[in-house]
Amino acid sequence: MEINDYLRILRKRGWIIILVAVVAAGSAFGFSKMQTPIYSATVKLSVVPARATDWGSSNSLKDLLRNYAENISTHAMAQLVIDRAQLDMDTTTLLGKLFVNPDSSTFTLQLEGRDQDPKVAMDIVNQMAEVFIQDRDQWNQRQDKRDRIEVKMLDSVYNLGYQQYSPKTQINSLAGGLFGLLIGILVILFLEWLEMDTIRTAEDVERLMGATVLGAIPTSQELE
Repeated sequence: MEINDYLRILRKRGWIIILVAVVAAGSAFGFSKMQTPIYSATVKLSVVPARATDWGSSNSLKDLLRNYAENISTHAMAQLVIDRAQLDMDTTTLLGKLFVNPDSSTFTLQLEGRDQDPKVAMDIVNQMAEVFIQDRDQWNQRQDKRDRIEVKMLDSVYNLGYQQYSPKTQINSLAGGLFGLLIGILVILFLEWLEMDTIRTAEDVERLMGATVLGAIPTSQELE
């Protein structure tokens, strides 16, 4: 097919692409608005060994970060957070709302809480951070000063605030529009395939035969 053929198809059926894209984007927008918003709050913990310049201590800490992440994600720690923040949930529910990401390149632990109530999301990560810091402080008291590992909160979660985690209304609407655009194109291609062998106008004859039409038999309406 030549460029003129594509232009002809767009002039003839382009409205189908636009209609399907608009309907799909509108449906995605409406579906997103119907969902209950989930909010996210995060806080970062800095984890630094007392002998930070010691390559062995720093290298070992990279493995410890993963262990710390596992310790945070325990039912025992979750119960302490529930008791302190007076949250109306069980430990399994809380752990389902808590996400811990250790980053060995920056010696940090990122704690993220998600909930329909932004305050609950912030309370979860704030209390878990404080509980873990206190647990590490108690552990440090039993260690030689050279073997201690300092854990501190880089920023208060209440200073950082929260953001909406889902739904992503704009992204969903854009994705719906693009999907509708693709479906509209497929619909047009299917309709063109159905009419591939149908001849209705002189232009169809010229396109299929590759010859110029010199004349045509008039219809009864044209004779009238």
